[in-house]
Amino acid sequence: MEKAFCFSFVLLVLFFSSFPFPALARGSERSSSNLPGSEDYNNGFLVRHLFEENSRQLGREVTHGYMTNSELEKAVKEIGQRCSNICRIYSIGKSVKEVPLWVIEISDKPGHEEAEPAFKFLGNVHGDEPVGRELLILLANWLCDNYMKDPLATLIIKNVHLHILPTMNPDGFSLRQRGNANNIDLNRDFPDQFFPTNDDVDLRQPETKAIMSWLTGRHFTASASLHGGALVANYPWDGSQNSRKEYYACPDDKAFRYMASVYSRSHHNMSLSTEFQGGITNGAAWYPIYGGMQDWNYIHGGCFELTLEISDIKWPKADELSTLWEFNRMSMLNLVASLVRTGVHGRILSSDTGQPLPASVMIKGINYSVKSGGTFGDYHRMLGPGESYEVMVTMPGYQSKTTHILLKDKATSVDFVLDPEEPRQHKQFSTGCDCNYGNQNKLEMVGFFRGIHLEITLPAIVILVFLCFLLKRKMIKFPKHKQLLGHKRPIVI
Repeated sequence: MEKAFCFSFVLLVLFFSSFPFPALARGSERSSSNLPGSEDYNNGFLVRHLFEENSRQLGREVTHGYMTNSELEKAVKEIGQRCSNICRIYSIGKSVKEVPLWVIEISDKPGHEEAEPAFKFLGNVHGDEPVGRELLILLANWLCDNYMKDPLATLIIKNVHLHILPTMNPDGFSLRQRGNANNIDLNRDFPDQFFPTNDDVDLRQPETKAIMSWLTGRHFTASASLHGGALVANYPWDGSQNSRKEYYACPDDKAFRYMASVYSRSHHNMSLSTEFQGGITNGAAWYPIYGGMQDWNYIHGGCFELTLEISDIKWPKADELSTLWEFNRMSMLNLVASLVRTGVHGRILSSDTGQPLPASVMIKGINYSVKSGGTFGDYHRMLGPGESYEVMVTMPGYQSKTTHILLKDKATSVDFVLDPEEPRQHKQFSTGCDCNYGNQNKLEMVGFFRGIHLEITLPAIVILVFLCFLLKRKMIKFPKHKQLLGHKRPIVI
């Protein structure tokens, strides 16, 4: 009989009685005196309509040269048609005003699940920060045009499943405002780890629900959202437990700093920032926010997400877009390529069946785990290079395994084959004689002899032979060796 021992881990979530101080939006002025609108408090908690837009309305002239929502949709579908061999177009939902949220998937096998890491880019989270949506269309076209021509484009398409959502907030863009059509800041609409700001599922915006559902159906290794109003690569945590403006590191702080630095160093001038050392910042150290998408991705989606501020001006003139594209192109490409250039990757299989296992991968000293895929058992763990790590794999019902790796400047591949907690029992019985009895009593007699201990005495053997002779009128030849098999050790590959 096989026994499966199931282990469960309980995550204790602490709720506090006070809500954080009002926080500014990414890319906005960093002085509360410049904060447009007002906040309402309900039983001590900041309610959802954080930013009531009553500041000056942006004129239509600022949108000149930018794609409208319909033009953006047309551009997305044209990419899908022109590059159908490496592109697939799909929608993850609709905005408040029923505008489809289109995604461009780019891979050498689009639409097919593979044992590869997946990366997602999101633009236009805030309606008045449209540079990201323009740059993401340019990125998709560039990859399409340079596949099998440029080594970096080919590396990404062959080894990563890239998903591009040019606009998360098409309604806010058309209204030329920060929030969506309901005037909700989508980057404050996600469940928060420190404060129960958005626990009511029914109150979440359709755009937020679409993103959350997207991550439920597909695992992303890493992600980045493109914002505007500053020039810096921002990483978790975005908020702090005490709501103070201070450096508040997440468990994978080293990996996130590395990823942020990959973007900053590849940028034309982000790393030269005089405001942010190296062009990167911890979110809570810059200014804390709550209900943000970045932290939620990391906590609930197993996805390492950055918030990228790619333009000092939120809505620059359209003729500056080509320059901004050149400034950010290598940063975007290198960030996606970092998924296969560093970290530890591999597959986790069962030793007795050879089937893939949805196991947990943990790093000693880092209180965070990632799951392997159920289809292929593949895992992709982002880690900062240049250090030694102890990697442990666990799965309920299986024995854990641990190995040590030295992660240099390239990725490391490690496959794990896990043994069941209790190997299967394989029992083989021998009757002691090749007798074919014709009634139940004789079968029960054979069953009796079957249970006799191996150290059988010579007289007992003689009696057994004589009985067989009387019953079948012929002698039975006994095997020279009688072997009883106990537990059979699983084969470890």
